[in-house]
Amino acid sequence: MSVRNSPSSAVEVFLIFLRLGLTSFGGPVAHLGYFREAFVQRRRWLSDRQYADLVALCQLLPGPASSQVGMAIGLARAGYPGLIAAWLGFTLPSALLLILAAIGVGQFEGEWLYGVIQGLKLVAVVVVAQALAGMRRSLITGPRHLLLMFASAAMMLVVGGVWSQLAVIALGALAGRLWLSPTAAQGESPLAIGGIGRAQALCWLGLLLAGLMLMPLLVHLYPGDGVRLVDGLYRSGTLVFGGGHVVLPLLQSEVVTTGLIEESRFLAGYGLAQAVPGPLFTLASFIGAAVDPSQGWLEALALGLLATLAVFLPAFLLLVGVLPFWHTLCQHPAMRAALAGINAAVVGLLLAALWDPVIGSAVHGAEDVAVILLLALMLWRRLPIVLVVLAGGASGALIAL
Repeated sequence: MSVRNSPSSAVEVFLIFLRLGLTSFGGPVAHLGYFREAFVQRRRWLSDRQYADLVALCQLLPGPASSQVGMAIGLARAGYPGLIAAWLGFTLPSALLLILAAIGVGQFEGEWLYGVIQGLKLVAVVVVAQALAGMRRSLITGPRHLLLMFASAAMMLVVGGVWSQLAVIALGALAGRLWLSPTAAQGESPLAIGGIGRAQALCWLGLLLAGLMLMPLLVHLYPGDGVRLVDGLYRSGTLVFGGGHVVLPLLQSEVVTTGLIEESRFLAGYGLAQAVPGPLFTLASFIGAAVDPSQGWLEALALGLLATLAVFLPAFLLLVGVLPFWHTLCQHPAMRAALAGINAAVVGLLLAALWDPVIGSAVHGAEDVAVILLLALMLWRRLPIVLVVLAGGASGALIAL
């Protein structure tokens, strides 16, 4: 596959990610499928191997993995403005929808809406399956890779949990280093990320640690709800492994246990976060706007946006702090062998996630299977992904009615 290395403008990056932010339903695993379709297949901004290496890094880092993948792609195409544009485009639609829901403007009612959501879950099944098939063709190149893929999927399905995910990636790296030939594992260079030196990267990591230390001090000096909220969300964004679904218990302990928001409102926000496109971390947007039911809409909007920034800021600082070192490591033959094992493990993780939760939460009967076949045919005919999403939502609404 030829890869287009010409730079893009931040505006172009923003518009592409805005469309993804409006149509990427289904949670973090589905987002990786949408990203692969948009940037590997359609635009060829990076290859399957470069994409898998990037996914592997973001799976190892705390924070929202799919958002970090998007940030890295934006950074590679248009520098820091591209990173910010990618994050804004992908995040703003769900953040604003959840803020409006918290304020009370959005009313999510009716059987038809639940049908639409069900149809969008079926779109996620097809998108993830397509991404899995493409990555398997590119990254699973021999029987040993295939064995690592199935072993990783089996471990995730049997054991489950965030720590199992990290263990699968670590064991994949070890198996690749010991079992796969470094010469055979070498291939193209990793995705080029220019403009970030090691000294600059260490400064970003220093800011991350400074934030962790200074936030509790600010809470002690200014013990208001807004400062306490930012402190809790920043810490959650720094410490959570495993992406959007895993952030629920950590956020619950930070904002419900401490009395910042009622549990019923928190759980309502979590349900809505799964019904809108984009990253699940925008649950923080709902929390910020819902902390004080008596506040005006302008204050709710401001606090919702501040909460969004607080929960995503650690993801940015970690990514730009680690990327230069990761880029250097990826160029060593021994690391390429380890990455071949990691990539096989990542494909196994996608295979496990396709079964549970993607298929398990979406397919309930023959009608769902029929819709999946229709959507798969549309993707096979290379129809625009927006049409596939619209067809899925409309099919779900018709079935519900």
